[in-house]
Amino acid sequence: MTDLSVLFTDLVRLETRLYTAISNRLRAEHEISLGQYEFLRYIAERGTCRVYDLAQEMAITVGATSKAVDRLEAAEWIGRTANPDDRRSSLVALTESGRRVLAEATPTFETELAAWFGSALPPKPLAELGTTLSLLRQRAEADEPTARP
Repeated sequence: MTDLSVLFTDLVRLETRLYTAISNRLRAEHEISLGQYEFLRYIAERGTCRVYDLAQEMAITVGATSKAVDRLEAAEWIGRTANPDDRRSSLVALTESGRRVLAEATPTFETELAAWFGSALPPKPLAELGTTLSLLRQRAEADEPTARP
């Protein structure tokens, strides 16, 4: 039987070490944190999005997301435009500078992921891990108050 407290500890410690290692490398080589990189990647995948959309995806508050977006805008990696569907919100999109830093940082991000996961697990267990984590994330995101059995 799996000790869930050990599973939890292993998952959290792995995530912490992985996040720190990737963020440190991105900062050293591209002057961007992993958090900033993740925001840029999400925006790039969608073309434009609202601050609320980013908050939902990153599972953080709208206030924290708004501050992060302000920093990305100050770095000139994103720009804001009026939302034609909702005057109360704006849309964010990558600038040319944002697209460039994302393109330059992506190989570093992917190399780190390959080093952490690809070299540690054969393809089949890695695919199974991906499926398992995806299922757990979907369950957690479905309806947080009722996601627990």
